[in-house]
Amino acid sequence: MHDIEPYYKWRDHYTSESDDRSPFYGRVYNEFQYTQKVYNYFIHPQWDDFGSQTLYAKITFVDYLSGYAMIELIGEWNDCLHNDIMFLKRKLIDYMLKEDIYKYIILCDNVLNFHPSDDSYYEEWYEDVSDEGGWIALINTQEHVLKDMEHIRLQNYVNIGMNLIDVLWHGKKAPLLYKEIELKLANGQKQLGY
Repeated sequence: MHDIEPYYKWRDHYTSESDDRSPFYGRVYNEFQYTQKVYNYFIHPQWDDFGSQTLYAKITFVDYLSGYAMIELIGEWNDCLHNDIMFLKRKLIDYMLKEDIYKYIILCDNVLNFHPSDDSYYEEWYEDVSDEGGWIALINTQEHVLKDMEHIRLQNYVNIGMNLIDVLWHGKKAPLLYKEIELKLANGQKQLGY
């Protein structure tokens, strides 16, 4: 797991540690010291800790003019034991909402498991963004993770599944990925609540 680093090809255009509007502004990374773990495996030091014991993030791109952000996650999303959604919402999303970011692309390729609890933070996040015409899209969730998310009807608050599980986003420029996801959502190609 220590070899899985956050997506770096957009770093010429955006880095959260040099963005004075980012919750990670001013962070310094030690490329030679591994301190954070998932499942007792060290992870790459570029991942950002936001308070969760099992889930880490990297804000890979933000466009303040268009009001969107791309956040990559790694680890176990555990709302049941660690209330990860609370940490994600309070430590990252609330911070970004203050900067008028209302559209979120959450890159879930490296989310290994999802353990649900209640959906109140998801509902709050949904209400925060939908009031401003925004949305939340979880991209490339693994099949077993998607099933656990659907089981608690997370699709009532976030866009998951269908055409969002096999998005080839590596190698694309961030604005093109944003346009692709926006088009998929505008065309109604999202999972609807049951």
